[in-house]
Amino acid sequence: MTNSTTSEPTLHVHSIESFGAHDGPGLRWVLFLQGCKLKCVYCHNPDTIPMEGGTAYKVSELVEKAVKMKPYFGKTGGVTVSGGEPLLQAKALVPFFKKLKDAGIHTALDTNGRLLNHFAQTLLDDYTDLVLLDIKHMTEAGYQQITGMRNKKTTFTLAKHRERSGKAMWLRYVLIPGMTNHPELLHKMGTYFKDYKTIEKLELQPYHKLGVHKWEALGWKYPLADARENTPAEIQEAKAILEPYFKQVSVN
Repeated sequence: MTNSTTSEPTLHVHSIESFGAHDGPGLRWVLFLQGCKLKCVYCHNPDTIPMEGGTAYKVSELVEKAVKMKPYFGKTGGVTVSGGEPLLQAKALVPFFKKLKDAGIHTALDTNGRLLNHFAQTLLDDYTDLVLLDIKHMTEAGYQQITGMRNKKTTFTLAKHRERSGKAMWLRYVLIPGMTNHPELLHKMGTYFKDYKTIEKLELQPYHKLGVHKWEALGWKYPLADARENTPAEIQEAKAILEPYFKQVSVN
């Protein structure tokens, strides 16, 4: 997206978190962009889904803010762009990440992998130090049940592209009792990704209901109203199943 007066690229931002500790390595400055084509049943930020809304920031404004945060990043921190789905704004993210890289700031992109156009490829290949890729489900039926969209292979296409680039990637997987925590699904995911060299870790994200009030505020019915949260034993069982396949498995 661009500003019609100055032609400077702009990003439509839902919110900003100054000290994120769960969005990549170290301490992160996290931008949550507005807009997503999926409507995941467990989304804890459903107000980021509509394409309209958000606050328009010039790329130069955001770079200036990020540089001011640089003293807090230490050796491992940096900037993470999440959403919503950030690749929908890949064209403007290219100059943003380029300027961050020029300033010596580590860049991470948290994505569901639905888009891999020219701008997305440039962003991923040239300016993104780390990709956080959200694996929704290992079957097409399960993917549709969770996201409301078809074609789960788009996520795996992006994973293959990232693997070919040789650049770092973390996987993320939401553990939902009765939906995504079946042992056969976990083994299937491990088997699929076990030979990937670029995957540094898998982050398990236990299901929670912290975003339910946001669905209600939007006047939307929360699809998983009857779902329960994981027991500690279920989380440990899933972790134990996945550990043989990945270099590291952590629980967020």
